[in-house]
Amino acid sequence: MTTFAELLLGGVALGSVYALIALGFVIIFRATEVVNFAHASLLLAGGYVTAVLHERLGFWPALAAGVAGAALVGAAVEFLVIRRYRGRDHSVLAIVTIGVDILLTTELTRRIGTDVLSLGDPWGDAVVTIGSVTVAQTRIAAFLAAALLITAFLLAFRFTSWGVAMRAAAESPPTAALMGVRLGRVSLGAWAVAGGLAAVAALFLTVFPTPGLERSTSLAALKAFPAAILGGLDSTTGALVGGLLVGITESLATGYQGDLTFLGRGIGDLAPYLVMVAVLLIRPAGLFGTKELARV
Repeated sequence: MTTFAELLLGGVALGSVYALIALGFVIIFRATEVVNFAHASLLLAGGYVTAVLHERLGFWPALAAGVAGAALVGAAVEFLVIRRYRGRDHSVLAIVTIGVDILLTTELTRRIGTDVLSLGDPWGDAVVTIGSVTVAQTRIAAFLAAALLITAFLLAFRFTSWGVAMRAAAESPPTAALMGVRLGRVSLGAWAVAGGLAAVAALFLTVFPTPGLERSTSLAALKAFPAAILGGLDSTTGALVGGLLVGITESLATGYQGDLTFLGRGIGDLAPYLVMVAVLLIRPAGLFGTKELARV
């Protein structure tokens, strides 16, 4: 029972980080109707800036610089690339983001090389013991930070003019433009916010028990993609639920993979995708996705 509780708490913490990444997918999709396959490179960029600057500036200023850097990269991608293809088919834009991801990831992995970079977090390998359950402080910090950021975003999405503009643009871009909503500004803000959230997620994906930031860290964004899909790409609530489902599933499958050898090795990495497929077979639009109706 102790093992199950530890795995469950770890899964919730990991799922909250995945929810941050999935929320970035959803924000960009709602603002532009584009599936952003360059999200992994935004995550890697934010983590790299934090890792490079933390010894010089200290952890918190470096983290702020990493968030700002990832937000700036996201905004630059939107302004220099995505905006130039506005009006094209959305599948074309998705392919363009794949090209952007390849370019950015190639440059960042060249800079990182074979090193494993520390982000200088203040928690180290400290743990908290609650009864017979032991939880790493980094897991608790990840959950609290994700909860705070997600709550702040939902409040801004609901009550600020930017949130109203984004909701209007997601509902009907032509109508929103006629009502004075600047779609370019909404899109730019969405990419910047998604980049900032990815940078925070990069921190908690590379702290204890993970050794640090490395070339393959960006692959973690691919685990958050099933979270966005199974929750519904146009649903912020779906991103949160999907992230938690994926995190808990991965944690339990990895923890008990010794008892699941009949399913093959690496079931922990495969489990999120199996859950995604199972959900999509029942609800093709995702758990909270909007069904599109077409009258012929």
